[in-house]
Amino acid sequence: MKYYTEGRVPAKMWLNEIEDSAMAQVKNLCNLPFAYKHIAIMPDSHMGYGMPIGGVLAAENVLVPNAVGVDIGCGMIAVNLNIPAPPVHIIKEIMGHIRQRIPVGFNSRDTALGYEIDLPDGYSHIRAQFGLDSQKTRCQMGTLGGGNHFIELQQDENGSLWVMIHSGSRNLGKRVCEHYNKLAMELNAKWHVSVPHEHELAFLPLGTEEGHEYRSLMWYCIDWAKMNREKMLDQVLRVFTEDRGVDIFPGYPIDTKHNYAADECHSGTIVQVHRKGAVRAQKDEIVIIPGSQGTKSYIARGLGNPHSFESCSHGAGRRMSRSAASKTLDLQQQVKIMDDKGIVHGIRTEKDLDEAPGAYKDIDEVMENQKDLVEIVHTLTPLGVIKG
Repeated sequence: MKYYTEGRVPAKMWLNEIEDSAMAQVKNLCNLPFAYKHIAIMPDSHMGYGMPIGGVLAAENVLVPNAVGVDIGCGMIAVNLNIPAPPVHIIKEIMGHIRQRIPVGFNSRDTALGYEIDLPDGYSHIRAQFGLDSQKTRCQMGTLGGGNHFIELQQDENGSLWVMIHSGSRNLGKRVCEHYNKLAMELNAKWHVSVPHEHELAFLPLGTEEGHEYRSLMWYCIDWAKMNREKMLDQVLRVFTEDRGVDIFPGYPIDTKHNYAADECHSGTIVQVHRKGAVRAQKDEIVIIPGSQGTKSYIARGLGNPHSFESCSHGAGRRMSRSAASKTLDLQQQVKIMDDKGIVHGIRTEKDLDEAPGAYKDIDEVMENQKDLVEIVHTLTPLGVIKG
């Protein structure tokens, strides 16, 4: 663990190196007047908006929209199908069926799958304001999205087939975050708060109407994102049972979210723990930690380390930006990495390099750096991947 001790509160960091831009954001977090005890930085950390991805902020009586992020409720779902992993040609066929059933990128469904998620009484005006019942929002349910979101077929150490899905709240979470971050900035300027505008860490006190609204909508987005993953998982399972007539014996799905804020008790105080690209890892809690599409992923058990506010990394973490990856990585080399491992993938052109294996940190180094946060339960090797 590395320490930064020159701020109002210290930072505890589970990594060997951190980029200068992300470290500048860590320093800003350490000087927040409402930061509790310390800041925790996970081993997959890199620069984000206002707060680094892979950061944990425990705040007293406030919520910080940029410390949650734009993809509210984003997370992973994984399940063991308890059948032997099939050969490559079958994996290719399965991936084709999945693409037919699940829209990716900017695509939506032609017909909504249907769902109902409640908001607290008195918030009917918000439903209309954010289009919670709009056809666009409803038709995005059960879709993958873009960026680093993925659907992956994997094999565990016993040769059993797993499905893992990474996705979030689509455009809904983005609209909610941007609206309340802008509102927080306006209110903070009006209140002449001590948090500099340029740090992009505007906050909403819990006792305000705006704070209550944001909290309610944040949890709506969290529920929406979880349901989105469940709907996609159901479609993947239907590929096996309906499209291919295969008997599967799925275990209970594991679901972990990594962009949210929750009330938790730490050192006897109720605080609002913001995890942005970080996963709760309480004692014996089962978590999902994916690597890049060319490396292993892990199912792990939390150790409940209080120094990290009982948190761990949400993945390998980027080692270079999307633009840098597209400009500097060699396409043929990255394709060869995938092909040599027999992974069914979609890296075809330079525009796909932003999600190539070389754009990400070494997942084994990340796991080594957080061995006091989690212990490995299953090691999953990629067989086929669909990227958003």
